[in-house]
Amino acid sequence: MANPKPVPVRGTPGLDLATSFTTGSPIAQSIIASDLAECSDDEATDDGFLEDGLRDGSGIGPVLYKQPSGVAFDYRRPSMLNDVVEPALTREEMQKSRDAERSLLRDNHLLPPKHAPEERRGVFSKLYRAIFSTKVRRTPRDEVASTTAYSPSESSPLLPGTPGSITPDGDRLDAQWEAAVAHGIIETTWQREAKTIASYSPPLILTFMLQYSINITSIFSVGRIGKVELGAVTLSTMTANIFCYAFFQGLATSLDTLCAQAYGSGHKHLVGLQLQRMTYFLWLLGIPIAVIFSFAGDILGLIVPEPRSAELAGLYLRIVILGIPGYAAFEGGKRFVQSQGLFVATTCVLLIAAPINVFINWLLVWHFELGFVGAPIAVAFTQTLMPILLALYVTFVDGSQCWGGFSKRSLTNWGPMVRLAIPGMIMVVAEWLAFEILTLLSSQFGTSYLAAQSILVTVTSTMFMIPFPVSIAASTRIANLIGAKLVRAARTSAKVAFCSGCVIGLFNLTVLWSLRYRLPHLFTKDEEVIAIVARVMPLCAVMQVFDVLAAISPSEDGLLRGIGKQSFGGYANLAAYYIVAVPISFTAAFIFEWQLLGLWLGTTIGLCLVAVVEYWYCYTRDWELSVREAETRNTAG
Repeated sequence: MANPKPVPVRGTPGLDLATSFTTGSPIAQSIIASDLAECSDDEATDDGFLEDGLRDGSGIGPVLYKQPSGVAFDYRRPSMLNDVVEPALTREEMQKSRDAERSLLRDNHLLPPKHAPEERRGVFSKLYRAIFSTKVRRTPRDEVASTTAYSPSESSPLLPGTPGSITPDGDRLDAQWEAAVAHGIIETTWQREAKTIASYSPPLILTFMLQYSINITSIFSVGRIGKVELGAVTLSTMTANIFCYAFFQGLATSLDTLCAQAYGSGHKHLVGLQLQRMTYFLWLLGIPIAVIFSFAGDILGLIVPEPRSAELAGLYLRIVILGIPGYAAFEGGKRFVQSQGLFVATTCVLLIAAPINVFINWLLVWHFELGFVGAPIAVAFTQTLMPILLALYVTFVDGSQCWGGFSKRSLTNWGPMVRLAIPGMIMVVAEWLAFEILTLLSSQFGTSYLAAQSILVTVTSTMFMIPFPVSIAASTRIANLIGAKLVRAARTSAKVAFCSGCVIGLFNLTVLWSLRYRLPHLFTKDEEVIAIVARVMPLCAVMQVFDVLAAISPSEDGLLRGIGKQSFGGYANLAAYYIVAVPISFTAAFIFEWQLLGLWLGTTIGLCLVAVVEYWYCYTRDWELSVREAETRNTAG
């Protein structure tokens, strides 16, 4: 049966573009309410959409499995925004949640083992089980306490020790799980948590590496032309990030809420409506951005002391104007598919687009000998190609059920959407700006230092693509456990995440320290630039430890997100960057004349402070309170 249509907030069927910017405009929920009010009967929810309770939450509590969703949100530092709406729960996720519950019940000896135990085990079998077994080890005292804590009646779900205990399904499994959770007898092991985080991480690492490769391919292809070109491509990329890409990414974050709510309303075509509104708005915003890029060479010439670098950066930006519409469409398109739980769509697009981007760069820069100009042409081509590939995926694979066609309604109700998007835009720009300031400052030391900064930023950012996806995987697991009211299990998972961060940090440190003379050769042949990079790389290697730990703890999808407090990470990061890191960097670089080494010293100290403060917050945090808050959010949702 179709959902009842909400009454419009203003008593009108919709809001025109002008009146939507007034003070009394509706916010996110009211946007959806207004759109629902205009839905015709034939656009109502289909009967099968909510039939099993997977969308409206009826009879379904917090689930133990939820897909890591950070892949939708690009390479981002911590966020002050707590109210990110997760994509709707899919049937696949619901089944995996049941499987995870059943597996945990087995590991806690509350269900019979999946396979009959071996009567006689060999030495290697015993050693393997001792190291890798996910079974919770219980002492006889624990068994007695468990049996005493939960005494089943004739109508109770069967727990261990009761005759005839079998593997339950459906409602019986739900009842058994709820009873075990209520009596606090569900635990986990570090082996299970390590296995879970390890299974979540590889697809995310692959996706982030592919996505970041689109940005760094230009640096690889252009860098070997000369150090002026290497510095110019970094300068132009930084300018594009601040004045275009960060704006688009930040504004598009409002679709994380709007598309998820539209999908949850059961009127699937409203997801496409939200996508159209945001895409048109970003295209309109692209006009003044294109004007700025057209004169970027003259503007950068007033800031950068090297005229040739500013000239080439301006040329790069004028060419990438052609890719702005495609970039905007892809930013919205990602949210469109992910609100439907189609996380694989973005990965499929990147698996095709990233290799093509590499090939086009080689073809234009080196084969056709276009040189520096070939890099921005390749970027613009790839940015245009990606939304086309995503559209093909939606048309021929999955996701078209949420596209209701083009609508004139997409030209209305922009004001609330923009106001909902502005906080995300401010946050993303603030995140990017703190790091890009260092690149701009490095240009004051000359072409060689700007080129060296380009290499250092590229290398450290690439290494960051390992811990950042792991932090998404860890926070997803912790959030799932907290949502399922398993506090002790969540703490165990957090400890595993911390240990994983330490291992990854030491790995990154070892790689950068040992290869500090070899890595620069991948980018340039200039010996002066290579010497500068080799001198600063050890500090960057040490920074990796703090960067990794900061990534695991505060990122938008780090431990703080798992306990529902990512806004603390956002404020802590901005304070560390702007109050500590940037002033120290400026002082060390210009007053003490440590130049590039001084710039990275401030960043290292800032990240160290971030890691210490946020791990202290997680350690002293009342996790039981986080469980109650998660329960409140689930109820409200």
